[in-house]
Amino acid sequence: MNLPRPAPAEPPKVGQTLAGLRQAKALSLDELSRQAGVSKSMLSQIERNQANPTVAVVWRLANALGVSMADLLGGDKPPAPPVTTVAAHATPSLRSPDGLCELRILGPIELAGVFEWYELVIQAQGALASDAHEPGSREHLTVLEGEMQVSTGGVDSLLAPGDTARYAVDQPHVIRNLSTAPARGLLVVLHPA
Repeated sequence: MNLPRPAPAEPPKVGQTLAGLRQAKALSLDELSRQAGVSKSMLSQIERNQANPTVAVVWRLANALGVSMADLLGGDKPPAPPVTTVAAHATPSLRSPDGLCELRILGPIELAGVFEWYELVIQAQGALASDAHEPGSREHLTVLEGEMQVSTGGVDSLLAPGDTARYAVDQPHVIRNLSTAPARGLLVVLHPA
């Protein structure tokens, strides 16, 4: 008699657990990479569930984080700390090709593609031009220092410190600094559910 074989179990996805443990210990990817002897790119892939670590890598990461391999593999989940802190030097950032715009990624990686927030710094005469996002996406930009101009749908809106613009981004859009001094703001991107 042939019994059906059970479907093979999927390997554990340790990305969220690894990211949570790393953030709870206020470690940057660079710092954990050095302590564990695992490349930063591999750590990033593991945290985004784009790669599954080998047993040797799990062992190195567990030792570097001071947890058991079972904790890292999703055994008994450690309780979430009441507060996690990301040091300023550990906050990842993106720069425009011309170097005039910087987005510091303030939101956690697990919310990427759902709810994202950034600190946006645009140097004098710089512009952050974006292609259309998926239908229903919106941005909220609050200017903290300087002035920024939002251009979308054929409309230009100039924002002074303290002003907030809310606008659809399912079309090309641009945020500009038309002044001679840097401008800084908070940018929130909401993607449709």
